[in-house]
Amino acid sequence: MALLCVIRRWHFREHLSIREICRRTGLSRNTIRKYLRAGGVEPKFNVPDRASKLDPFADRLSAWLKTESKKSRKQKRTMKQLHVDLVSLGYEGSYNRVAAFAREWRDDRQRELQTTGRGTFVPLAFEPGEAFQFDWSEDWAIIGNERTKLQIAHTKLSYFRAFIVRAYLLQTHEMLFDAHNHAFRVFAGIPGRGDREMVDNLALVLQHDEQAVPSAVDMALKSGVPTKTHVLNLLHRLVDGKSFTPPTLDAPQALTLTNEPKANVERYDALRKTEARHAS
Repeated sequence: MALLCVIRRWHFREHLSIREICRRTGLSRNTIRKYLRAGGVEPKFNVPDRASKLDPFADRLSAWLKTESKKSRKQKRTMKQLHVDLVSLGYEGSYNRVAAFAREWRDDRQRELQTTGRGTFVPLAFEPGEAFQFDWSEDWAIIGNERTKLQIAHTKLSYFRAFIVRAYLLQTHEMLFDAHNHAFRVFAGIPGRGDREMVDNLALVLQHDEQAVPSAVDMALKSGVPTKTHVLNLLHRLVDGKSFTPPTLDAPQALTLTNEPKANVERYDALRKTEARHAS
């Protein structure tokens, strides 16, 4: 492509003859004329369709890629693992051909999703201090001359995109709460929109039974009162072992009034007599 640009610049800008260009480049006159008549600046070559060693395994590899696309990142097989599996089935080609096939398959699938509307995403908008995002990832580090897998806690503000990253050995509740605690300390505040109550409810796991807290939250959601105070009340009743069945209320029909009300029907009877007189 660089040589083609040089040839066109010599001829159209510096007005060199085709003979001089042939002398400088060593190309034939017919090749120079073809490049000058071409509308583009990049030559196109016709690549014939050649049979590939991967063709007999294309359907199987496509099925594998479709299955792997539905798995989580930790459960997915890598391309090297897929290549090893194909080799065990008799594939004699290279890894690069398998990787190229996977890239083409993903590009085709992405275009298909975009044309069907499933690949369209609506961006989310947040106010300052409204919400944050949290997630885990994995990485490796050399600790004490040993390669150790670390669990990375990522906390990011949804509006400012400021983030903090901390590494732990495990993904336990203690690590989760510690990551949130340090993130809120660095951010000098806790995002609103109920996230403070969410964190407070999560922190209850450190003080109470791990199963009791989700049960109390679930009961609060079913009762239609998902507040922190209600969750705490239900949690204490669960931990204390006391029954918190609401007391039964007597139906209104069972209530007895001291003075029974009397219906005033005199005006109604007078109206009925008036209507009967007009009708006659």
